[in-house]
Amino acid sequence: MSEFTISRRGVLAGSAFLLASTALPGVLRAQEAKKGGRLIVAADSEPRNLNPAIVASNGVFFVASKVVEPLAEASFEGKDGLDPRLATSWEGSADGLTVTFKLRENVTWHDGKPFTSADVAFSALQIWKPLQNLGRVVFKDLEAVDTPDEHTAIFRFAKPTPFQLIRNALPALTSVVPKHIYEKGEIADNPANTALIGTGPFKFAEHKPGEYYRLERNDKYWGEGEPHLDEIVYRVLPDRAAAAGALEAEEIHLAAFSAVPLADLERISKVPGIEVISKGYEALTYQLVVEINHRRKELADVKVRQAIAHAIDKDFVVKTIFLGYAKAATGPVPQNDPQFYTKDVPTYAFDVAKANALLDEAGYKRGADGTRFALKLLPAPYFNETKQFGDYLRQALAEIGINAELVNNDAAGHQKAVYTDHAFDLAVAPPVFRGDPAISTTILVQSGIPDGVPFSNQGGYVNADLDALIAKASETLDPEARIALYRDFQKKVAEDLPLINVAEWGFITVARNTVKNVSNNPRWAVSNWADTVLET
Repeated sequence: MSEFTISRRGVLAGSAFLLASTALPGVLRAQEAKKGGRLIVAADSEPRNLNPAIVASNGVFFVASKVVEPLAEASFEGKDGLDPRLATSWEGSADGLTVTFKLRENVTWHDGKPFTSADVAFSALQIWKPLQNLGRVVFKDLEAVDTPDEHTAIFRFAKPTPFQLIRNALPALTSVVPKHIYEKGEIADNPANTALIGTGPFKFAEHKPGEYYRLERNDKYWGEGEPHLDEIVYRVLPDRAAAAGALEAEEIHLAAFSAVPLADLERISKVPGIEVISKGYEALTYQLVVEINHRRKELADVKVRQAIAHAIDKDFVVKTIFLGYAKAATGPVPQNDPQFYTKDVPTYAFDVAKANALLDEAGYKRGADGTRFALKLLPAPYFNETKQFGDYLRQALAEIGINAELVNNDAAGHQKAVYTDHAFDLAVAPPVFRGDPAISTTILVQSGIPDGVPFSNQGGYVNADLDALIAKASETLDPEARIALYRDFQKKVAEDLPLINVAEWGFITVARNTVKNVSNNPRWAVSNWADTVLET
């Protein structure tokens, strides 16, 4: 690949060319938006499968959540942190074997067919449980969904299942798709996986690869007076510098998920008409984690893992790599989680002398060249921060006599190397905490996870006591007892260090100040934007 440089003028010229070359109706420039308005948003990726019922990931939700809706959404003020969407209420039985959902009436799919409980039953049993990346864990014991009428769905579980878990999973794991569209043929091959059909405030209009996605207003949306926007256009801008330039040139209105580089935030915050917003990602906390392959003899020794933990200067990582837009982690549950987090865990202060002493105690003396042993280090390629941390970790390990060879792969190569082939010693990962440890956190340390499952324990770590605690928590119905178990879980993980939690961060939204109702729920970037307003 030939090298090239990008100037600010070149970025803006390229952005202008892209705008002029697209086949969108009308003019896309922000200052000429009509009443109702076309909101133009930066998008840095184009997922191959846009169906959030199958692929519960933020890259998919960013576009799809405006079209396909869940049973409930996260909320700053709603009861239990939730607001109703396709369900208006939910109630769990005392024995943990059923959850009853009352569904919203007078809702139609974008093709005009009525939304009913049959759609929920089909989505749950045919997609969430067998196919969804996260639902396969949460809904593993779901055995039936009764539909006594068109607006009631009763989930029946083979084993007691905590209602707290199901409730916490509603925003991310319960996107409902139309049964009449998906019941014929292979679900994985359905055209609606890319040309979405939902009940949301916006309809999927078109996708021009490499250029944009376009969504248009659903005039028959169930939300009274919503949506306010006429259209949402996602311009594909994989270069984050291009997103910053397009915002300044008023060619786009909004860039979410830190599409504007952290290093540019201070400067761009001073540009008239632009706001930098950190709120709205509280339920999407990313965690910077060092994954460890316990098959490696040295790394199976807890003293070596403790030494590595002591060699990492978390404050430096937060201030230098994340420019202060992160927090040092204490364990596997982030500090902004109000239900489960505890600070009462062992911690590992930055202490190079202690790290060296621990390695000496473990029997790994320095050789003549100062090296104790060598490791293969694979940083995840998804974010600049994970790659930068890989560079930092290599240097930090060198300080304690560990020679880390950096191996950089693309996303597919990294996932195969770490989660299928186990061809790593240490890896840098950015798992997401999704409001409950059982959804996407315990899988990081639980043993027996099949090969090939991303963001799971593929390091061969086995701890029978920790596995038993995870199993007990998964069947504990009392919320307070369940919270207590997960606080014990955090302590055990911090004690034994199956992995090392380094930092936790949300993202930043940069928007023109003409965009209103931004970041007004904890999953705003991946919620439906029905109440988003564009002032002209």
